[in-house]
Amino acid sequence: MTIKLIAVGKTDHKQLETLIADYIKRLGFYIKFNLEIIPDIKNAKNLSQAQQKDKEGSLILSKINTSDILILLDENGKQYDSVAFSDLLQKHMNSGIKQLIFVIGGPYGFSPDIYNRANGKLSLSKMTFSHQMIRLFFIEQLYRGFTILRNEPYHHR
Repeated sequence: MTIKLIAVGKTDHKQLETLIADYIKRLGFYIKFNLEIIPDIKNAKNLSQAQQKDKEGSLILSKINTSDILILLDENGKQYDSVAFSDLLQKHMNSGIKQLIFVIGGPYGFSPDIYNRANGKLSLSKMTFSHQMIRLFFIEQLYRGFTILRNEPYHHR
């Protein structure tokens, strides 16, 4: 199985990029992982929020195959603790799917088309974080999940 994280917009903080790269490297010991960045929408200032979400949604959908499982990182999604999240990862690995995709949307969330295509929604917190920080937090939780599955000492139970 491959896990892909699709995120809208670039990270403009070098320290975050360095930390994200470190966790991506660590993840490589456990699973094939890809981070795919969708560029910011051009002339977004001239678009309504709905138009911006629709354009981002079209770009996101172009990166997804019909057989992929799609989980949105969404403030209204289900919350898991780290152990339960590792169980969710194991369940998907056991299901035989080829690709599990998580998506961090743009500043206004997701288009209706993305919500309709999604297989689930996941919330990392009731708090609001920047889209750039969420990338780091999510990738770290993926890494933590795999260390839990392997009973490695990174996560203290």
